[in-house]
Amino acid sequence: MNKRSCEVSWKAFLREENLPHQWCPGCGYGVILKSMLFAFEKEGLAPKDVVVVTGIGCWGKTDDYLYTNTVHVTHGRALPVATGIKVANPSLKVVALMGDGDSATIGGNHLIHSSRRNIDVTAIVANNLNYGMTGGQYSCTTPLYSRTSTSWYGDPEPALDICRVVEAAGASFAARTTVYHVAMIEKYISMAVSHEGFSLVEVISPCPTYFGRYNKVGSAPAMLNWLKENAVPVERASKLSDEERKETFVTGIFADKKGQSFLSRYGEIQSRARRELESE
Repeated sequence: MNKRSCEVSWKAFLREENLPHQWCPGCGYGVILKSMLFAFEKEGLAPKDVVVVTGIGCWGKTDDYLYTNTVHVTHGRALPVATGIKVANPSLKVVALMGDGDSATIGGNHLIHSSRRNIDVTAIVANNLNYGMTGGQYSCTTPLYSRTSTSWYGDPEPALDICRVVEAAGASFAARTTVYHVAMIEKYISMAVSHEGFSLVEVISPCPTYFGRYNKVGSAPAMLNWLKENAVPVERASKLSDEERKETFVTGIFADKKGQSFLSRYGEIQSRARRELESE
């Protein structure tokens, strides 16, 4: 199906009356938002069939611009709420929108267990490498030795690789790209929302207001070039040394496998329970 031939246009999802958006000039979240809506259109979704769960942070404000069903929850809790919605009504397409702090720094435990369960939820993680909404503090994905408002002389903690974590924990789909690679955002989100099981798309996004300014990466266009120059496809990254990989963003598909989702296994258990109760 051609991505622009669907009955429901991507514009049906967008609250245009709430524009212009509140994100800083040069932030990539508007790009991710539009790519996500294009993916919804491509997959033939309708606003009434989608539930978007958001947490706290810059990306968590996305629900202000959506005509889907939306739930705005506390910091780090988007995935357990999304899980409850999906189990209660499996017919809905449930998407959790989280930043790097929301998904992995605050909500890391939920991220691991959502992956382990392989619950039929899509997570779209907008990773701007710091806590952008609250002043530019470092998060668990901030590159080692980067300057932030809470690590002025360098972040002493190595960055967490979100895609590798969810892959190891059992997620059946995980992919990473950057805001520079716009076509890949839409492609990966389309793949994720049509996938059975837990799917995650991580998009590295520029934050010129804090991360870019503190680390002298330059203006918003310079940050986009920085993402372009430091993005390395996963196939090529496997041939690099640890030292060569240190300054890069490894992009591509990390997991794309078939396996029983939580809802599939849970349905089997329900059927078994019914059979046993009827035989008593």
